Parts: sequence; structure tokens; C-alpha cells
Amino acid sequence: MSEQLVDRIRQDLRDIADPERAPGQQAYMKSLMPFLGVRVPDARRVATQAAKGTNAATLLTAVTELWDTAEHREERYAAMALLSPRALRGDARTVPIVEHMVRTGQWWDYTDELAHRLADLHDARPVDTAALVHAWARDDDLWIRRIAILSQLGRGIRLDPEVLADAIGPNTSDPEFFIRKAIGWALREYARVAPAWVRAYVDEHEVSALTRREALKHLSAGSAPVTG
Repeated sequence: MSEQLVDRIRQDLRDIADPERAPGQQAYMKSLMPFLGVRVPDARRVATQAAKGTNAATLLTAVTELWDTAEHREERYAAMALLSPRALRGDARTVPIVEHMVRTGQWWDYTDELAHRLADLHDARPVDTAALVHAWARDDDLWIRRIAILSQLGRGIRLDPEVLADAIGPNTSDPEFFIRKAIGWALREYARVAPAWVRAYVDEHEVSALTRREALKHLSAGSAPVTG
């Protein structure tokens, strides 16, 4: 069953591919893996339409198969989309799959998309997911740390600020651009519902100039010490 689903997704992606678009996509993403020439929203749509009515176990098997055997990047976008149906939202069985994707994908487009699956887990399993994010925020892999920092994107008023601070804390001095940018992004998103908390956090902690700019982008600048 999973093989049929994977085969259908691959064929549907090829049916809508635009080869003239592919080189530009590959250059933009700095990807060693080639593209077919399918827009990301269309790759997601192909996957979700093909997956309608599929049970959770089949979806989980298809996700890993499609990801690990992908020859084009859109196949991996489709694999990530297979984790989004309601049947899998907040399912603990997705955790090792998400981790595998982040560790093998090693780039921001994968990591940032998969952060939404951790947000689902925060809603469904807050205690276990907080513990997971605590560990991942201290991992040697920068992309695992990035997904931990971004794991509450989109949660709005449901966001747990203690979990956010716990994920950010070990990473504020990291010189890596993708970490500093992630911290700023996470804080900027929370500033939409808790601007005072975000301003206080930035004022009370040494953060990079990049992080500060991102965090306060939609707030008045104020003043606070920064590093780097």
C-alpha cells in the first residue's frame, strides 16, 4: 500500500513538472539534489491529495520510503507533507521520523517546514515535547537546535514562554547565522501576542545584533546591550 502511494506521488509530481523552472530552484536552495521544477505548494498538494483516506501506519511507512529514496527535492517536500494529515498530528511515532529528516536533510527549508510538526506535538503532548525540545536545543547538530528553537511557531497564545526560553537560552551566544536568525524569528512571532515579554527577554539577555533586529522588527527599537 505504501509503495503504491509513493509511486503515485512520484508520477503526479512528474506530470506537473516544469523543467525550465528546475535549475533556478536548485540554485536558490544551493541544493546538490536536483529539482523537477514543481512549486513547493504544488508538491504539498500532490502529497495531501494522494494521501486522502490513507491510514496512519501506511503514511508513516510512505514518508520514510519517499524521503530516503528521493532523487528530486520535491519528493522530499512531498514526504514532509505526508506528516501533516490529521491522522498523524501530534502522533509520537513521527518524532524519530522528523529527527531523521532534519539530520539527513541538513538545510533550512526542511527544518523550518518540519518545525510545524513539533508544534502539533506541543499541543498533543506538551510535557514530553518540552523535554524533547530541551534535549534538542542542546544537540551538537545546528539544525536540530534550530528546529527546537522554532518548534512553537504558529502557536500564538498557546505558546509556552518557559519552553521557548529554555530552547533559546543555550543558543544565544552561538555565532551561527541560522541559529541567531531562528531565535529572532521565534521571538518576533511571540511578540505578536506578548510584546512586553519579548522586549523584556531581549533587554535582559545578551543576544546578537541580528537576533535583536529580528525580535524587535515590529516593535519600537529601544536600547539594550548586544553582542556580535
